[in-house]
Amino acid sequence: MDNSFLKSSSIVTGMTFLSRILGLVRDYFIAKYFGANGLTDAFLVAFRIPNFLRRLFGEGAFSQAFIPILAEAKANHTEAEVQNVINHIGTKFLKVLIVITLVAVVAAPAVIFMFAWGFYFSDDLTKFNLAADMLRITFPYLLLISLVAFSGSILNTYDKFAVPAFTPVLLNMSMILSSIYLSQYLDEPIMALAWGVLIGGILQLLFQIPFLLKIRKLPKLAKGDHKAVKTLKKRMLPALFGVSVSQINLLIDTMIASLLVSGSVSWLYYSDRLLELPLALIGIALATVALAKLSKHYANNDHQKFTHTIDYALKLGLVLGMPACAGLVLLAEPLIITLFQYDAFTVFAAHQSSLSLMAYGSGLMAFIVVKILAPVFLARGDTKTPVRAGVIAMLSNVVLNIIFGYYFNHVGLALATSIAAVINAYILYFYLNQQSIFCFSKDLIKMFFKVFTASFIMAVFILNFDQTVGAYLDADAFTRITQLGSTICLSVFIYFLSLKFLGINLRKL
Repeated sequence: MDNSFLKSSSIVTGMTFLSRILGLVRDYFIAKYFGANGLTDAFLVAFRIPNFLRRLFGEGAFSQAFIPILAEAKANHTEAEVQNVINHIGTKFLKVLIVITLVAVVAAPAVIFMFAWGFYFSDDLTKFNLAADMLRITFPYLLLISLVAFSGSILNTYDKFAVPAFTPVLLNMSMILSSIYLSQYLDEPIMALAWGVLIGGILQLLFQIPFLLKIRKLPKLAKGDHKAVKTLKKRMLPALFGVSVSQINLLIDTMIASLLVSGSVSWLYYSDRLLELPLALIGIALATVALAKLSKHYANNDHQKFTHTIDYALKLGLVLGMPACAGLVLLAEPLIITLFQYDAFTVFAAHQSSLSLMAYGSGLMAFIVVKILAPVFLARGDTKTPVRAGVIAMLSNVVLNIIFGYYFNHVGLALATSIAAVINAYILYFYLNQQSIFCFSKDLIKMFFKVFTASFIMAVFILNFDQTVGAYLDADAFTRITQLGSTICLSVFIYFLSLKFLGINLRKL
């Protein structure tokens, strides 16, 4: 089981790594061509709204509720019934998405006001109007990417993890090419990014079709109703909070940031993008595979493998997540400078983005733990418990946002999100333990202290070895990359060497 889990996780991680690297390249071009200002704030809000809803309707609440239903049908029913479940759920899902998309496109200004009211109350309405215009182009991406996530859930259930993990590459390529070439032909160059999002969504959906045909599970329109649809509704509504709290918290950050000085939304975006790299490679990759495996084990009543899968996912998350957490905090400014501080992206913007990256990075382990623990409840068909944890964490984030945002501006918003993630992770574990579903094993606790020690040794090395911020600012791109790459590679070597001396056998793990 461990080999199967690790192999599947490695496939997802590898494909996700390729996607995230191209994502950073995409953000490099956005920073280079458009900088961090009111115009980029407008685009990022217009992009974040469908992207946020995609996390709920796509690979968030929908996938988390749909995969256990599909896994149960696959384990206990015929292939014809599995296809029937796919067809009915897919048809209902498509109808809902079409309605939401039409309403949002028609009422784009109202949607922008709802999610970034600060734009409307500013002295200049340029940002507000531009964001509304771009939202009309970007919002249909929600329909497209949600169908992509639906297709990906089917493929994941059939252990085809590579295709869904690779698909985001197409969005990044579309946005990169649009920013370079399409922007030259538009009166408002930044509109090219909005068109890049829409084109990317179309490409992603088309890419899934041949692979669905290969496993003979291409969704078809269906008439009438099915009990699986009712089950999905019952589970999905609460799951909107349970598995997507971190995204809701990030959106709340954006809402409040729209009230702050121009550039605040962009500073949070760039720091969040760097947080998303290790979170996707570790937390989301593990959660994607864990949900499919946990749903399968629960459907087969294999409680031993069910518990062991949770423990194993947490161990992998710990070994990979803790050093990444330390690296994000200690190398925040060198990372931002090396990746984004060129042309239109100023030194001031780099410094402001690095401050929020430190705040986000400090909560990385909590984000990872939430990604791993929330699917445990969903695999069991329990959507109420993650909701309790999610609502408490979200309300905590709102309160902390108001307090910290007042004193520390955009950095306070990032810090509040990290603290809310810690609260969410703690509550999820509390309920798992209380319901006798899972508790930390002695091996996991011992590993925590060893990983913490190895991460501390690595942190001491970074503090003494890495160049000053001034050295990065004065260097050209090649020198920046070389220096940062050397620091990261040596840090990784020291970390894993420390683990070995501390008695953690990674091969055995």
